[in-house]
Amino acid sequence: MAEEPNSKAKTTAKAKLDKEDLVAGDFETFAEEYDEDRKLTRMAVAIAIVLHVIFFAVNLPEQLAEAREEQKKKVYVVKQVRFKPPPPKQQQEIPKPKAKKVPIPDPTPDEPEPIRLPEDIEPDIEMPDTDIIFGIPEGPPPDEPTGPIRVGGDVKPPEKVFFPSPQYTEIARKARIQGVVIVEAIIDKQGKVTNVKVLKGLPMGLDQAAADAVARWTFKPATLNGKPVAVIYNLTVNFQLQ
Repeated sequence: MAEEPNSKAKTTAKAKLDKEDLVAGDFETFAEEYDEDRKLTRMAVAIAIVLHVIFFAVNLPEQLAEAREEQKKKVYVVKQVRFKPPPPKQQQEIPKPKAKKVPIPDPTPDEPEPIRLPEDIEPDIEMPDTDIIFGIPEGPPPDEPTGPIRVGGDVKPPEKVFFPSPQYTEIARKARIQGVVIVEAIIDKQGKVTNVKVLKGLPMGLDQAAADAVARWTFKPATLNGKPVAVIYNLTVNFQLQ
């Protein structure tokens, strides 16, 4: 019977020891977990700091460049202050003193004084009509030319009235010669053709045929200042086979 209390006491002591060991083990586990949490927290903070540093290092030049561009874009306009000039002072007109007329004594009271008209009344004096027309007198009419002249200037050319075609020579027709003959002739005041001279001819008698045809032509004569004159005139005769 005496041994039961001792066994109870040992059991109780053992239970206390087991309880104390359990409490000590829980505390150690909690301390280890707390240390691990602190380590993880520090590592996370360090990683976050490193990431922020890298982010700022990458984006900082771009932000600085954008800030510089914004500063360049800002244009400051300085308005000039303009002062209005003071209005000019009006000069006061100083009235001039009126001259007083002082009567002059007549040195010759016995002689009659001339009649004086008031200054406002002008004497009615008729002026003669002195309109003079100035101008250059017309010269004498130009002398009429004695001989034939060239057409040009005031000389109007003659106009054809009767101009028969020239006759083709048989030999030229067979040779089928064609072209132009130019002749120089004098057309007198009556419009007749004289002094025919070939300047450019054709062979086989065509130049002579052209001269004979022109000698039979008649014209309305050339004029100078409305008067008929004799002129030296070039004529063209065209030979063409049909």
